[in-house]
Amino acid sequence: MNRKLPILEAVLLITLTSAIAARLAAEEESPASTANLDRQVNALLARMTLEEKVGQMCQYVGIERLKEDWKGEKPPTTSDQIPMYPDLTFGALDNLVRQGKVSSFLHVTTPAEANRLQSLAAQSRLKIPLIIGIDAIHGDGLVIGATIYPASLSLASCFDESLEEQIASETAQETRANGSQWTFAPNVDVARDARWGRTGETFGEDPFLVGRLGMAAVRGLQGHDGPDANHILACVKHAIAGSQPVNGLNFAPTDVSEHTLRGVFLPPYLAAFKEGVGSVMTAHHELNGVPCHANRWLIEDVLRREGGFNGFVVSDWMDIEGLVGVHHVAANQKEAVYHAIMGGVDMHMHGPGFFEPLIELVKEGRIPESRIDESVRRILRAKFKLGLFEQAQTPLGQAAEVTFSAAHQQTALDAARKGIVLLKNEQSLLPLDAKRFKHILVTGPLADTQATLGDWVTPQPEQNIITVLKGMKQIAPADCEVSYYDCGSKARTTKPEAIQEAAKQAAVADLTVMVVGENTMRFDYADKTSGEEVDRSDIELPGNQLALVQAVVASGKPVVVVLVNSRPIGSEWTMDHVPAVVEAWEPGCKGGQAVAEILFGLVNPSGKLPITIPRSAGHIQTIYNHMPSQNYRKYILGKTEPLFWFGHGLSYTTFKYDNLRLTGKIKSGENVTVTVDVTNTGKRAGDEVVLAFVHDVVSSTTTPVKSLQAFRRISLAPGEKKTVELTIAYDQLALFNAQMKRVVEPGEFEVFIGDLIGKFTAL
Repeated sequence: MNRKLPILEAVLLITLTSAIAARLAAEEESPASTANLDRQVNALLARMTLEEKVGQMCQYVGIERLKEDWKGEKPPTTSDQIPMYPDLTFGALDNLVRQGKVSSFLHVTTPAEANRLQSLAAQSRLKIPLIIGIDAIHGDGLVIGATIYPASLSLASCFDESLEEQIASETAQETRANGSQWTFAPNVDVARDARWGRTGETFGEDPFLVGRLGMAAVRGLQGHDGPDANHILACVKHAIAGSQPVNGLNFAPTDVSEHTLRGVFLPPYLAAFKEGVGSVMTAHHELNGVPCHANRWLIEDVLRREGGFNGFVVSDWMDIEGLVGVHHVAANQKEAVYHAIMGGVDMHMHGPGFFEPLIELVKEGRIPESRIDESVRRILRAKFKLGLFEQAQTPLGQAAEVTFSAAHQQTALDAARKGIVLLKNEQSLLPLDAKRFKHILVTGPLADTQATLGDWVTPQPEQNIITVLKGMKQIAPADCEVSYYDCGSKARTTKPEAIQEAAKQAAVADLTVMVVGENTMRFDYADKTSGEEVDRSDIELPGNQLALVQAVVASGKPVVVVLVNSRPIGSEWTMDHVPAVVEAWEPGCKGGQAVAEILFGLVNPSGKLPITIPRSAGHIQTIYNHMPSQNYRKYILGKTEPLFWFGHGLSYTTFKYDNLRLTGKIKSGENVTVTVDVTNTGKRAGDEVVLAFVHDVVSSTTTPVKSLQAFRRISLAPGEKKTVELTIAYDQLALFNAQMKRVVEPGEFEVFIGDLIGKFTAL
């Protein structure tokens, strides 16, 4: 028997396939065209063994990240067990990559590590490159030295689609330069429970706003023509409706009607699909009794067939395993894998325990190999589109060129300026008059920490971050003294003696700026009060911060409260007793500068709330776009309305709306054109966010009292007037009727802009 023949045949096959690939790439037809892409994918798929196919569905955590858990005295060797994967050694994981049994890594933070992993994949039989994913939510924040933009809720307060697209584009540049080609963003959950710790990762409570900003993020991350070699793959998450969990707890069930699911939570996903988003992440929780990771109706029927999604679906962190240990719908890991794959999941996040059961299920005939082919085809398409087959290695000089560049820092600063919301300003206390307030005290646990950066951020170099204290000292006029009292930097544990001392120092200052709120820093586990897996039973200032505010207010001197937080703070006492309150959200690496510029009047505040701020946890689901009956009754022993509605935000100038005009009648395929004159009637230049709300006057099923359907940010000089034109498409008037059909019902509609009301008729 000639044993050299199989080897020779294999060499000839590889040579022939390479020649075919080269010919396809050289054809006049664009390599990125659909027909050519399909040929490339199908040609490669035809050569793959079952094991190689299943390998494309497997993801692991980056090896350097795994080494961070190592507790040994010396660095681990290839023969040492991986703490996160105790059944694997570091060397065995390397070998899995070489064998083509790993498709993706996540949380790889340096080009050097990314290149090493890609070099291992290049040693596999088919040399299929890896796709490396990372949580670049508002900048490539897990990378040390990255540009950290304001968090998503802060960006939503800007009401600026072009700015969101620019930030996403810059994030893509930094992410790609640092070795990753895929981000688990944007989060297009519609936030409707402020107890939920991930609220700040969303774009707020309005489906239209979330959808528009989600589309802008996808365009910025992937480019206008979909992912390519100069962009990264986007991933909308978490499908679906996990932002309204029972008791506000992440992982808890979401129990909503199909009417609410389709009318509130689904539209942002459909918008992202229209923009061509390349991947979707399923949610931790169960929906109407079925875990999302095993929900074929959700993934295959709603997202794919109805929604037109054609990318791949990745599980969330260990959620296939959660079908066993959390939801108890699978008796063991093998059954969990069966339910997830037949439910529509394409890639497992993360680790061992997936590959072998899936191979067994296919060989047993329970899962057809054609189902595996569907997943692999989707994943390979993404890798081809990203140009990974042509260039998997990351040029080592790119990161230094683009990461935290001057241009990106400027974008971060501009976004922070636009996203800060002035909630309250009694007697025009702000902007601060340095002649009146010559000695300003800055205090509070969030005054001088990196908590301004938000979630999904590793600790950054101090020189890259401008805290509120740094910003105040940097911006204050020369004759204005800014002092600081460090009352402790822990949001949970302000000590009584620190409270007393803060009040004492406030009494001798002319004014105190108090920076309070929440800590979302991912690696500050002992003090976190918000973020992923950090939910709360109330929405008051955590720890002793309210007592701190009360003590400083009792000093008798003017107080400005600056809130640094990732979700609404329902501090009714603060809003009632503090004359000026600024909602800074999590304003990013330049956030402290932006806060100080607004406090001293160098910048006119212009942010608007993308989410309603309830009075307390008892007011949860006080949302602006509620159904008419929600406010039919009032609470007997307290106020019913929130502290601030969606869209609220003050300025140092005033704006007047008049001369509202709109199309009288429209039919299918037409648009309502709405025009309104907006005048800056104050003495300062300022930005105004023009919001157009629509109300269906009489409908067969209930519709919100009003819903946002168009918005525009404009800049106006003192005395300047601009005519703003907004367009509302006929299809935006649709509702879900009693038969769950999406239809536009003929009748009268109202439009609300500012204090003006107009009407039109849909035919």
